[in-house]
Amino acid sequence: MKTLLILRHAKSSWKDGSLADHDRPLNKRGEHDAPRMGALLHEEDLLPDLILSSSAVRARTTAQLAAEASGYEGEIILSRDLYSFDADTYLEALSALPDEYQCVMVVGHNPGMAELLSELTHCFEHFPTAALAQVELPIEHWAQLDDEEVEGDLINLWRPKELL
Repeated sequence: MKTLLILRHAKSSWKDGSLADHDRPLNKRGEHDAPRMGALLHEEDLLPDLILSSSAVRARTTAQLAAEASGYEGEIILSRDLYSFDADTYLEALSALPDEYQCVMVVGHNPGMAELLSELTHCFEHFPTAALAQVELPIEHWAQLDDEEVEGDLINLWRPKELL
């Protein structure tokens, strides 16, 4: 059994129109929500073994703030490939992971994050910025994610606006 944590990047700023999409930072709400989701990881005892993140500034910052608030001290692997809006790209990255990792968090973008959740659980959920899903996967090897018949269980879905 493997655990996948799917975290959509927190709310980003559109203030500076001269910035490329990849370079947009978090706005104030995003700077508040990202560590809040990290604290939730700590409270729920869901510290990942590894964090994979899109290299986009808003995703990278979300991953860093969540990691700090959760107590995670491991590596955050940044990938330009995860600056993607397609679930298959995330599945490809996850299926290449070493099996030593039992719990992995991926930080990325919609619609890819919502599609990834849907593809793995057959649950169609609203997945706003900084939403965090906990998915249990009935696999022993990450490479098994290549099998289209893998169906995980959505254990929890937290949305920042629903947290007290």
